[in-house]
Amino acid sequence: MGREKAAPRSGPGGRILVRLFLNMLHISTFTFGGGFVIITLMKRKFVDELGWMEEGEMLDYAALAQSSPGAIAVNAAILVGWRMAGVGGMITAVTGTVLPPMAILSAVSVGYSAFAGNAYVAMALSGMQAAVAAVILDVVFTLGESVWRERSAVHMAVMAAAFIAACFLRVNVVVVILAAAVTGICARLAARRKERAA
Repeated sequence: MGREKAAPRSGPGGRILVRLFLNMLHISTFTFGGGFVIITLMKRKFVDELGWMEEGEMLDYAALAQSSPGAIAVNAAILVGWRMAGVGGMITAVTGTVLPPMAILSAVSVGYSAFAGNAYVAMALSGMQAAVAAVILDVVFTLGESVWRERSAVHMAVMAAAFIAACFLRVNVVVVILAAAVTGICARLAARRKERAA
């Protein structure tokens, strides 16, 4: 099946908003394990399946969502919604993203005491933790592959250094993100100087 063309921000508003809302509602309903999981599902839906945006754009949105204050899922929904349909798309995407967790958490909070001590619920959550770890690994390999394909020594060095700093040296993630951002800016400025000098 052929992929659809990237939807323009000025395209048919009502139809794109409905599709955006339903897709985000579906993604958010079946996302367990936090923001990185929803990034993977958004990439599969909007890049691989619908072709609404490029993989590089999704990678940029993932970085922006992670480095901005607030929940990654909501931040990513804001960026994707804005990209697809401006302010209306942003509101629509966020609404579709927050409705399922709000409904589920409201239901859980009503019967929390019954859920907290239930052995079957504990077993289900334990099983979901293993699945979440696998999905997060999928995110790492999928997005990391995009960086690897660029064959940029700077990008690969930043990726390796960030992994070592976060996993082994226990450096605060904020410091890692800021350092990576500064390195990216410096590398881009240096590349521009070379282009001008050539």
